[in-house]
Amino acid sequence: MTYDERTTTREPTRGFTGRARAADRDPRLPPGQYDARDGWPVLSAEVTPHLAAADWTFRVDGLVAAPHTWSWDEAHALPASEYRGDIHCVTSWSKFGVRFGGVSLDTFLAAARPLPGATHVVAYSHTGYTTSLPLSDVSDGKAWIVWEYGDEPLPAEHGGPARLIVPHLYFWKSAKWIAGLRLLDRDEPGFWEQNGYHHRGDPWAEERYAGD
Repeated sequence: MTYDERTTTREPTRGFTGRARAADRDPRLPPGQYDARDGWPVLSAEVTPHLAAADWTFRVDGLVAAPHTWSWDEAHALPASEYRGDIHCVTSWSKFGVRFGGVSLDTFLAAARPLPGATHVVAYSHTGYTTSLPLSDVSDGKAWIVWEYGDEPLPAEHGGPARLIVPHLYFWKSAKWIAGLRLLDRDEPGFWEQNGYHHRGDPWAEERYAGD
């Protein structure tokens, strides 16, 4: 149970702080967000594991024609891809102009060949954390498995050796220490979705909580 916003006993604040005047607000900021320009908060809901790259694997299974597991070396042999853009956390910070390097999730999905009935995925971590997403939100160039941040290996506290990145959704959907995706014909809520968070998590629609 992990995401990039530390969870204590309190929920993320609905009111937030320091609302900027509309005329001064950066158009890249979704509603209720602020620019975390001086850093990237290191926040998790569980103890950070120290998983060696040699022990990391990534698997795609469930409603696929060819379930497959990749080792670290096998994943690195796939065509490289990167994400350049912004990320947004449900606890209200946003970070502009990040760069992650890895492999497009489309490459892994193409190898596994989703079956026609697949509509959703459960992303799961080596720690046991899960989060649910529509298959359409992790395909067609919308998601990556990444192991670099900038020009450096992704630090363990940010999900290294490798994590999922789904940058158009709140960052709890971008599971740290990613271990695999299970394709399903239904929505199967993950950890935070079972605990009151929105099932999709679109920052621009402020889909923070169930019912938003």
